[in-house]
Amino acid sequence: MMCTVCGCGEGETTIEGEAHSHDHHHEHAHGHPPPHHHHDGVHHYGLGPAHAHAPGLSQARMVSIEQDILAKNDEYAAANRRRLAERGVLALNLVSSPGSGKTTLLTRTLTDLAGRWPMAVIEGDQQTSQDAERIRATGVRAVQINTGKGCHLDAHMVGHALERLEPEAGSLLFIENVGNLVCPAGFDLGEAHKVVILSVTEGEDKPLKYPDMFHAADLMILNKTDLLPHLQFDVEQCIEYARRVNPRIKVLRLSATTGEGMESWYEWLDASRRLAALGA
Repeated sequence: MMCTVCGCGEGETTIEGEAHSHDHHHEHAHGHPPPHHHHDGVHHYGLGPAHAHAPGLSQARMVSIEQDILAKNDEYAAANRRRLAERGVLALNLVSSPGSGKTTLLTRTLTDLAGRWPMAVIEGDQQTSQDAERIRATGVRAVQINTGKGCHLDAHMVGHALERLEPEAGSLLFIENVGNLVCPAGFDLGEAHKVVILSVTEGEDKPLKYPDMFHAADLMILNKTDLLPHLQFDVEQCIEYARRVNPRIKVLRLSATTGEGMESWYEWLDASRRLAALGA
């Protein structure tokens, strides 16, 4: 069955090989609510009327279901945020399309900052643990979440991962979300900031095509700038589009491959940690 709002199929979420279930109340596409019990699968939902394609359910009913799901997610996110704050952990939700260089950015960051701050990673993918293994190769602890057919992490999954990971007090926690610029925009995980990574190999109009994500992000990283001489990518136009959607968004330009501009990212991380320590 397809979920009423997002359209992701039912699947099974695993955290380091262990299956986890959710208790989201939802209705299937045929309009009948299932029994109220835990499932072996996890159901995923996105945002907005563009996703409303469930025969037999009115738009008003689908909006009501969506609001219930997001409200439950926000409860889990608030619990995650309290847990992180109690330990002084700064959590960042890294979001992007597939192929943006997100994992390369993350592994270089972990390598370059080794010994400067304690760090940990929650790695989200639909399948495989390859990215988590790349992260562990840097010496940083990581927990893998595989979402199956799900297109995003949610706060319940992250809460389970936090129980397993137990990030060190005062650490920097990176949550690498599933590659997708749609559904992750609407799901608070308990993070301090969403950081959207956009490769210059993508179109400069991505902020206009996926406005919810760029509106939700505090920082946009333009990655792979070393390739600009070989591309027709208008950097200033891209930044203008991003600020049209979100006037407060900060923008950094860098290449995780060559290291160009990475120091500005590390300065942003340091400033964010300082603000978090002050409770700002």
